[in-house]
Amino acid sequence: MKIFEDCGNTDIEGVDSTNACYGGTAALFNCVNWVESSSWDGRYGLIVSTDSAVYAEGPARPTGGAGAVAMLIGPDAPIAFESKFRASHMSHAYDFYKPDLASEYPVVDGKLSQTCYLMALDSCYMGYCKKYEKLQGKQFSMADADYFVFHSPYNKLVQKSFARLVFDDVARNASSVDESAKEKLGPFTSLKGDESYQSRDLEKASQQVAKPEYDKKVQPGTLVPKQLGNMYTASLYAAFASLVHNKSTTLDGKRVMMFSYGSGLTATMFSLHLTEGKSPFSLPNIAKVMSIDHKLKTRTKFEPEKFVELMHVMEHRYGGKDYVTSKDTSQLAPGTYYLTHVDLKYRRYYAKKEEIKVANGH
Repeated sequence: MKIFEDCGNTDIEGVDSTNACYGGTAALFNCVNWVESSSWDGRYGLIVSTDSAVYAEGPARPTGGAGAVAMLIGPDAPIAFESKFRASHMSHAYDFYKPDLASEYPVVDGKLSQTCYLMALDSCYMGYCKKYEKLQGKQFSMADADYFVFHSPYNKLVQKSFARLVFDDVARNASSVDESAKEKLGPFTSLKGDESYQSRDLEKASQQVAKPEYDKKVQPGTLVPKQLGNMYTASLYAAFASLVHNKSTTLDGKRVMMFSYGSGLTATMFSLHLTEGKSPFSLPNIAKVMSIDHKLKTRTKFEPEKFVELMHVMEHRYGGKDYVTSKDTSQLAPGTYYLTHVDLKYRRYYAKKEEIKVANGH
């Protein structure tokens, strides 16, 4: 609020959404619902979806990452929601959770989490197809979407997820499925429940069948998640930002399928319809302002030992009070807000690194 207050703007409504990796999607839907409601008064909505995904020492640590994505919600946007086709799945699962509030590290059941993810994906896709078919009066299949964007804990799961949807279309005998796919994946449709999630043979066969379409429909949305690792709430939207970055001039009229997942578990599949848009809210201009290439190229490289050292500092300070942070801002981009200190009453104070002043048009 300090940022808004400094501009004299206090007539604001908002809420923090904390819901595992799904929190950003929950906030996004709340914002869209507001703009579509009788309560809307013409103002823009703003979502900031951000997380730091850190893990205790062990095999999960290298998948961690951090990111933030801001989304502006308003009328006549180039990115439009097909809200009526949205399908969700919620159930109770201890696949990934944070029971120790004194630690930022989660308890992770990796195998269960992957199964939960794929199970929720199946459920959401089937629900989406049913809603589409009910409202449109015709069958939906993967051929009716131009791109697919997934919550990305790690890219291998994204590959498995797209392949799973290909298998789903074979299992439901979608009219768009070719004979080759039916021949290769048809024998696996007799597998029951968990059997299909655990079958390595099905996983391998479906990924082989899906590979050509994966390269066209999924690969363009994998750049940032591959480069940054897991970002929790920002993950899906960083992937979507990758798609806009890579294809901004050819997205007019395209449908993008989005799959959001949060452990515990909550998941939603929804779709977006894209148009070129008008300045300043055109897709090419959005891609230009995001400046993803520049941001990736200007990152600072640290050795693993240095990262471990910084993690130890984080562990010591997490939930702590009465400390001052480093005054070294050399690694921060101009305009970045950063924490300066936390006082005895746990109050947090921030400063902003000065912007680079532009003189004489240079």
